[in-house]
Amino acid sequence: MKMSLHDVDVHYIQYGAKKDPIVFLHGWGQNIKMMQPIADPMQENHEIVIIDLPGYGESSEPPFSWTVADYVECIHELLHKLNIEKPILVGHSFGGKISLLYASKYPVTKMVLFGSPFKKEIEKLSFKTKTLKTLKKVPGLNKLEQFAKKHIGSTDYRNASPRMREILVNTVNLDITDDVKQIKCPTLIVWGTLDEAVPVERAYELEQFIPDAGVVIYENASHYAYLEQIGKTISILHNFLD
Repeated sequence: MKMSLHDVDVHYIQYGAKKDPIVFLHGWGQNIKMMQPIADPMQENHEIVIIDLPGYGESSEPPFSWTVADYVECIHELLHKLNIEKPILVGHSFGGKISLLYASKYPVTKMVLFGSPFKKEIEKLSFKTKTLKTLKKVPGLNKLEQFAKKHIGSTDYRNASPRMREILVNTVNLDITDDVKQIKCPTLIVWGTLDEAVPVERAYELEQFIPDAGVVIYENASHYAYLEQIGKTISILHNFLD
């Protein structure tokens, strides 16, 4: 399905039970497919909404160089039109940063973050080449590597359009620490010890800033820890959300 918002055609999918909606937001250079493996098991007890963030998947590029706040407002309007006023947010990386800023401004029931930056990071958020090299180092992930080749980093910085490059720079340089301190919703923070995009120390900083927050650490897992140990992730989501 598509909805025209803020001069952007936003592609999303919606399915599952008509209650307790969960909104999934993928990372930079990704698309809906990267969130479906953890969204599908939740559909019996939740309404599922997964969004192709503008500039990726089947959503069109923003009409100008959006900030994270622009993404927040677009998503908020989409959810309002879908009659979702207090969502559960699940965000990975870039999607996690959007989730953090969203939760600082609007009512959120609960939030789950996977490797989510909130301040300026020297390293790029996450790009295909580095990601695939990381996945190759993790035992038993050949299947995930093939999945990632199809769905990660379709446009990294070098291949991105000038506008998406500018948006990436806006995103990487934005520090939302003060906004994070306004968040009140219960928050689960999941991180891999081998995350090279956003260091694991950020997980503990977020835990300190958000009053009702807890951290789960995946040993020997990368920026894509949530997929590398997907069985554990699904179990954690059921326990935290249900």
